[in-house]
Amino acid sequence: MRVERIGFEGFRNLRAGEMIAQEGINVIYGDNAQGKTNLLEAIWLFTGSRSFRGARETSLVTAGQERARLELDFVAEGRQQNAALLIQKGRQAVLNGVKLRSGNQLAGHFRAIVFSPSHLTLVKDGPEERRRFLDGAIGQLWPKYTSLYQAYLRAVAQRNALLKDARFHTQLLDMLEVYDREIAHKGARLVDYRLRYLARLRPYAEEIYAGIAGGREEIGVAYDGLPDGSREEALMTALKLARKEDLASGATGVGPHRDDVALTVAGMDARQFASQGQQRSVVLALKLAEAAVLRDVAGEQPVALLDDVMSELDEKRQDYLLRHIRGWQVFLTGCDAAVVRRMNTGAVFRMEGGVLTKEG
Repeated sequence: MRVERIGFEGFRNLRAGEMIAQEGINVIYGDNAQGKTNLLEAIWLFTGSRSFRGARETSLVTAGQERARLELDFVAEGRQQNAALLIQKGRQAVLNGVKLRSGNQLAGHFRAIVFSPSHLTLVKDGPEERRRFLDGAIGQLWPKYTSLYQAYLRAVAQRNALLKDARFHTQLLDMLEVYDREIAHKGARLVDYRLRYLARLRPYAEEIYAGIAGGREEIGVAYDGLPDGSREEALMTALKLARKEDLASGATGVGPHRDDVALTVAGMDARQFASQGQQRSVVLALKLAEAAVLRDVAGEQPVALLDDVMSELDEKRQDYLLRHIRGWQVFLTGCDAAVVRRMNTGAVFRMEGGVLTKEG
């Protein structure tokens, strides 16, 4: 997997132009708020995922412009390919000249991992962050997962609306059974995907964490959700048991949209007991393990987008990361270019006021 060119027009603060990428490490450096992260975000959108910054489509378009257009020339599956994204209120996509129904359908064609300072809170923040990591990673491996999860969330939203109305119109309670069954069926399938993915991720995460920690301690990665057995029936039972509370709150309180990934270090809850350094080692291990799983399934090393993480990692973790990504195509922002020039590979670009300039 390799990016050859990324073109951009009307996207964030980026001045219309293009970047001809090199194999190896592509360093994009410059002062804050110049557009470095925007460039990585533009590349990331071709994975079919939403912005890793949580941004809505409307905020991706340059102020005063009606739309943004992105183009990506890349090599995947042993051949050159091209994709385009038109961003207005939503995302329209074209892949190799064929119009797709939505930008989400690019999933599985171009694969990348992204690692930004916001991911360093993955351990200490709430379950939503860990679910987002899990769902994004699975969606790149098995694109059907994303459409299934969206259908599941629609069913949850419909049930939530019914819960609110049923407090005043009790005759609507009979309809809850219909939504419970749909949520249980789709939710059980989602959990199966998540467990299958974690089974692939866990060995890599354990190996990488051991390498970072020098074998002094172990990481644990486990799914925290429905018990083993008939998950569909277990979720049906859980929904019925929680119905009284759900009616009071007007929200569905159980299901994959509330599940978590339990992370431990030396057998202790990483969120509560791990040091800041240990937490960062856990996140680094998870992100590098994500790349390894993508490589195994796709048969190609994914592109790595590293957004200003070098300044957030100490020297030991920096060195481990740089050793690990040798041979990958990497887009690395936010650091002093001298940090990676010594690797004598790739290219260096400067970003200033949304204008990208290649050095050397």
